[in-house]
Amino acid sequence: MIHPAPVSDDHRRVQAIRDAFPAEGLFAEKEWLLSPRGFSLSPRFVDELEKLGYRLHLFQRACNLLYRLSVKGKQPPWVAEYLDRGKPQELVALSRERIFRDEIARVIRPDIIPTERGFTIAELDSVPGGIGLTAWLNQTYSALGDDVVGGAGGMLDGFASIFPGGDIVVSEEAATYRPEMDWLAEQLNARPTFDSTDSAAPWKVIGTAEKTLRLDYESAREAGRPLDVYRFFEHFDLPNLPVAPWLMERAREGSARVTPPFKPYMEEKMWFALFWTRPLQAFWRRELGERHWLKLQKVIPYTWILDPAPLPHQAVIAGLEINDWHELTGFSQKQRELILKISGYSELAWGSRGVDLAQDLSHGEWRQAIERALARFPSNPMLLQRFHKGRLVEQPYLDPASGEIVTMRGRVRLCPYYFLEDGKARLQGVLATVCPADKKLLHGMKDAVIVPARVAEDGIS
Repeated sequence: MIHPAPVSDDHRRVQAIRDAFPAEGLFAEKEWLLSPRGFSLSPRFVDELEKLGYRLHLFQRACNLLYRLSVKGKQPPWVAEYLDRGKPQELVALSRERIFRDEIARVIRPDIIPTERGFTIAELDSVPGGIGLTAWLNQTYSALGDDVVGGAGGMLDGFASIFPGGDIVVSEEAATYRPEMDWLAEQLNARPTFDSTDSAAPWKVIGTAEKTLRLDYESAREAGRPLDVYRFFEHFDLPNLPVAPWLMERAREGSARVTPPFKPYMEEKMWFALFWTRPLQAFWRRELGERHWLKLQKVIPYTWILDPAPLPHQAVIAGLEINDWHELTGFSQKQRELILKISGYSELAWGSRGVDLAQDLSHGEWRQAIERALARFPSNPMLLQRFHKGRLVEQPYLDPASGEIVTMRGRVRLCPYYFLEDGKARLQGVLATVCPADKKLLHGMKDAVIVPARVAEDGIS
């Protein structure tokens, strides 16, 4: 008699994860490799992430203040000029309305790459995907015994703190993420703490049909409350949204609360370049405080705005020691530990679509990439950023081909989710994407392992 091979505990855990999948899925037409356990972070590393949330909250508040002061002429006017490039004047005017003066995004999500010397923040995302996915992963892996960062319900607690209920508006551009938002809304409405009286509307995921939003607006008015909207679309997508002008007007008059707010300047990646700009150092030191300013210098990579304006002959671009951007074409392969990316307000500004890794390009391709970047400056400023390679990590996963639990030796991107509650940035979950070691740009893909982060003594520090 042939006895079947015993089923391992890891196989049972993967099967339990499969069984827990929502019938409608979490990402449209997306899949990833399953792991029997979360990605391990040491208590010390998690403590650093907790502190980072406070610093990034300070940073975003300072960014918002710097723009306002620049508009008023109390800080260099070129700051606002950079940030407003390529944007419609009506959107710029809306973002400057007094009613939105102190508003910033209620969710902060940095993309963190652990390195051999700590970690670096590749960028900040003010309209992040993965909220519903991370909530589901935390819930699922917590049920299996993992001590997930944020706990089983942390992500749900965080999102519920934004508004008591309301509409999640998802554009066609962001339709991939609609299933996770559907699941999120369903979970929020089913919670025992949800107030289903007239003081709160049920969470509802909608497209961008004006009729639906108008009906919900009228219902909110009858109940004596504003229409609450979570904006899950980028500003560049506004021309494709028939409801946008109406929603923007409701936000302007205060009868609708929209988060993230209509502030395209806050969603530019060039803030990292402005952080390193010498004429602004006194501002950052004052607004962040000396200690937090120095701490952020260790994790924000040196970044430059590719402004083609000529420099005086005696001047150099700090950190690169060149007088003209075209001198970059003469950099050696070692000197080209650099990445080119678009700053914002473009369909290329999310995912990895507007990115060129210098070391992966031939000399001719690198020269052409620089020329394209300089030509885009009037409407879509491009950035140059130091590229920091991720450290090697190991993560078990189920190999779909063999059915065996094997180990991936790869690099990880960590996405901590901070929700602003009572003026504090609370860490409620961390999404870990482990990619094969030969992948330099770390993002979701079918050959990546996607898991929640868990606290473990043997985790990375």
